Amino acid sequence: MKNFAVARVALALVAGALFGFGLSLSGMVNPARVSAFLDVASDDWDPSLMFVLGGAVMVAVPGVLLRHLLARPILAENFSLPAKTRVDRPLILGSAIFGLGWGLAGFCPGPALSAFALGLTPVILFVCAMIAGMLVHDRLYARES
Repeated sequence: MKNFAVARVALALVAGALFGFGLSLSGMVNPARVSAFLDVASDDWDPSLMFVLGGAVMVAVPGVLLRHLLARPILAENFSLPAKTRVDRPLILGSAIFGLGWGLAGFCPGPALSAFALGLTPVILFVCAMIAGMLVHDRLYARES
């Protein structure tokens, strides 16, 4: 499988660039637009990002179905899937924290990294806080394991 290392990196770069372009094109890197989408009770609610979410589902469903048809991935030895499938307290708590962060900042990790290239101070601060949160979680979670 080492022969596929370059192909995996190239495919990851293409997929990441396409993902970032799509996030930028759709407006997901604009926190004001995301906040307007999340504020469903407002008269200024912006439902346009539902199309982005619908597009994401249309891309993801064939991939999930294809995974069920393949014995293993094309460029790897096995699928990298989570071992835990149960909905538990840490999952619910993490989802709530993610949702609060998304609602308050107007960013989630993908769009934040896409917008990071713009060099805007709020984006840089968000990405630094996101990385710090990931590091703290990693250190605390590593102790429990």
